[in-house]
Amino acid sequence: MDVRPLADNVVVEVLNQETTVAGIVLPDTAKDQLQKARVVAVGSGHLLENGARAALEVAADDVVLFEAQRGTKVRVGSNEYLLLRESDILAVLNGAPVLA
Repeated sequence: MDVRPLADNVVVEVLNQETTVAGIVLPDTAKDQLQKARVVAVGSGHLLENGARAALEVAADDVVLFEAQRGTKVRVGSNEYLLLRESDILAVLNGAPVLA
């Protein structure tokens, strides 16, 4: 991975959810407002008033939910990632199967 996020930023890889279980491809207008992604890298944490860093609550390989309109797209080589602030992440899916 050639991108190292800073501070409370997180790099995620959005998981492909465009096809239903029955194999039907959904148009963009039918997709949920929430997206699922796999955390690829995390920054060093929140900077506290005393100068120390508070660790982030998410870690590499966590599967997370976030609002679809959040983040900034970044392309590294042929891979596309999304750069989010940790506060944009709504939940971590424990034990969730990763569907790419």
